[in-house]
This record gives sequence, structure tokens and C-alpha cells, in this order.
Amino acid sequence: MRYSYFKHELKFSFDARTSRGEIKTHTAWILRLEHQNRVAYGEAAPLKGLSIDDVPDFEVQLSSLIDLLNQGQSLEHFDLERFPSLRFALETLQADFKGGGQRRLFNSEFIQGKPIPINGLVWMNEPEPMLKQAREKVRDGFDVIKFKVGAHDFDAECRMLEAFRKEFSESKVIVRLDANGAFDAGDALPKLKELKRFGIHSIEQPIQTKQGELFSEIIAKSPVKIALDEELIGLNPFTQGDKLLKLLKPDFLILKPTLLGGFEYSDAWIKFAENYQIGWWATSALESNIGLNAIAQWCSSKANPMPQGLGTGSLYSNNFKSPLLVAKGQLTYLTGENWLIPVN
Repeated sequence: MRYSYFKHELKFSFDARTSRGEIKTHTAWILRLEHQNRVAYGEAAPLKGLSIDDVPDFEVQLSSLIDLLNQGQSLEHFDLERFPSLRFALETLQADFKGGGQRRLFNSEFIQGKPIPINGLVWMNEPEPMLKQAREKVRDGFDVIKFKVGAHDFDAECRMLEAFRKEFSESKVIVRLDANGAFDAGDALPKLKELKRFGIHSIEQPIQTKQGELFSEIIAKSPVKIALDEELIGLNPFTQGDKLLKLLKPDFLILKPTLLGGFEYSDAWIKFAENYQIGWWATSALESNIGLNAIAQWCSSKANPMPQGLGTGSLYSNNFKSPLLVAKGQLTYLTGENWLIPVN
């Protein structure tokens, strides 16, 4: 068996703005395993400013990991806890290899052609362009729209949501919000009460992380359902998951395997969530089609009927050719299409 990796700089096909600023490219490290006629892939793509493994020596650590694998040595002394995206990449690589190197990682209906319903993400911009984006998403067939909020004047964002609701009622389009921790703890509840009138399904991470008791109180009193996102990053669910969910009691979890440490860790979060009747859905974290495919297949194997956050594959002008297609509010695996992953 021979392990290797290459770097692929994904280029956005539009001006992508996030709460952490504008981004033009996103670096994906593609792990490759070759044995006889079988070639498998995994992806490690830490998010700048968010992933705990977004560190200057990431490639040095990756190279060290590849050397250990090629030498057949145990990884017990490599601290994968510090590198959740590498855990995700290794799990994906191993599942792909076990499946014959065909990018078929999980036994799910998705790879048999059953589509996954997904939300349409409205990228951060000024309120009027965001409203325009949302309208276009609905016209494209999305009946779940996710807005990023908290970057602009709150009244302006409320006017945007009010205008959207005048055109698309709660019975026709579900609205999800993501605040990325933008609300101050002191005014979070008044803002959540104001947002309720727009028929909001849920809001992700209204305040910054690690405010335990305060966040618990906000969640308990919020008229809008709360989802945890950044709150989960960097935690080991086996040692910290039950305690966190018991304290906060959120309504939903947002699971991003690249940021959380792969599928084993994501499975653990689901198990603890079920203990407290907490819902969940998965979201891609700007991975290439290699990572997106893995997350979609894993998600499909869970038979979770909720719309997922898996529409990121069409963001790039130089993504890997794959059978993945986003259309009419769904992510579909086109069974007759092939993969093309050129080694850089």
C-alpha cells in the first residue's frame, strides 16, 4: 500500500463573503491510497479562522502522518485529536478503499440515486443582494432557505426577512438563520423575540461559544429554536458531549464532520443528541466534491429526513468532476456519471 497527498486550491466562482471576511480560495489536502488496481481518496480541508487544525504547520503534520502510514507504524503517538480534518480524511480514505476505490463509502440510498433534500444558502452580502439571492434560490426549487445574519444593522436584516416573508409564506418556504455568534449576550433574547415574527425554523449559534450557563438560559427562554454549531468544534463528544448537551439543551445540532473529527465523532454527537431528544442535520464545510460525497453518503445512511446543508459542491470553478448534482433543492448522485480526480 502506498499513501500520498496533494494540495488542491479550490477557487470560488463568485465573490464569497463570510463572517470572517471575503474568501477567494479554499485549500483542500487530498489524501490518496493506492494498492494494486485500487485507488482511494480522502480530504482534509480546515476552515481558516474556525477549524482547530487551521495551523501554520498543517502540511508538516500531514507529511509526518503520511510517512507513518507508509512505514506501517501505529498512529497512537500522532495527536489526531488536534487535527479533526485529518481524522475525517483518514476515515473517508479507509471507507473508500474498503468499498473498492469507487467513491462508494456507505451503503445508502443516496448512491443508488435517491436525492437528499438540502437548504439553499444565502451568502453574506448587503441585505438587498441577499434578498435577491433568496428569491433566486426559491425559483431554483429550494423550499428551505438559510440566511446568514448578524453582520449588518439588525433592523435592516429584519426588513430583509419581512420583505422575503411578504413574498414567501411560512407554509411555502422554511427559513433557517445562522448568526455565527454575532449577537451580544445582553441583547440576544430581544433579537430572538423580534425574529420570531418572521416564522423562523431555527437559528444557529446566536452568541459566542463557551458561555455555558448564560447560553443555557437564552436557549430555555428563546421563542426561536436554537442550533449549536461552533459550540461543538474542538470538543471530544465521548468525554464532553453529554455534559454539554445536558447543560445547554439545544433544539438542534449542526454536524460538520471536517470540523468535528469525522464520522465516529459525529455518530457520537448523534447518540448523545438522541438521549435528549435533540434533532440534528449535517452541513458541509466548503469541502471539494470528495469530502461532500463522503458526508452525503454518511448522512443518507442515517435516514434523517430533515433538509441538510450539503449544497456547497457547485461553489467552485475547479472542483473535481463527480456524479454530484445540486438541482431543485436536492443533492443527487447521478449513477451513470464518473469521477475524475487529477493528481496535482
